[in-house]
Amino acid sequence: MYPILLCSFAGLAILINKFIQYRKILKEIERPLAEVQKTMPAILKPILGVLEGGLSDQGLSVIGTRQVRDIEKGLSWLGLIATIAPLLGLTGTVTGMIKAFMVIANSSSVSPSMLAGGIWEALITTAAGLLVAIPIHIGHHYLEKQADEIAFVLKEISMSLYMRKQNAG
Repeated sequence: MYPILLCSFAGLAILINKFIQYRKILKEIERPLAEVQKTMPAILKPILGVLEGGLSDQGLSVIGTRQVRDIEKGLSWLGLIATIAPLLGLTGTVTGMIKAFMVIANSSSVSPSMLAGGIWEALITTAAGLLVAIPIHIGHHYLEKQADEIAFVLKEISMSLYMRKQNAG
């Protein structure tokens, strides 16, 4: 049960952190290009550095990919947590049922109350694993879509700035 609780806290911390981070980034970059250039969001500084340094569109692509990878850091942990939480719950199910069958094996007459502890453990760990995994999975999916939106907007801004520089030069 403790590993499931740990997954819950870790997943919730990552979800909250990424939600706040993505919301801030989108607020900074989903504005008209002139405003974005004036405010110079931190996420665009490496891209603008490449443009000012005169690197090619391939250089711009590499920097853009690096920025997107930085944005997506931590999302894979959410996917892992959403996957292992039900498996941890299933492990508790198995150990609970083992305990119930051990009671049966060690006793000549079995009452339902003797089995209840093992069955209770089996059910509570299964439920806990699912209750952790489902919201983490939903949050993971939502944040992946947000990361895709950020990547798209960054690409849009980068290409607009690149084309302006090409036309001006």
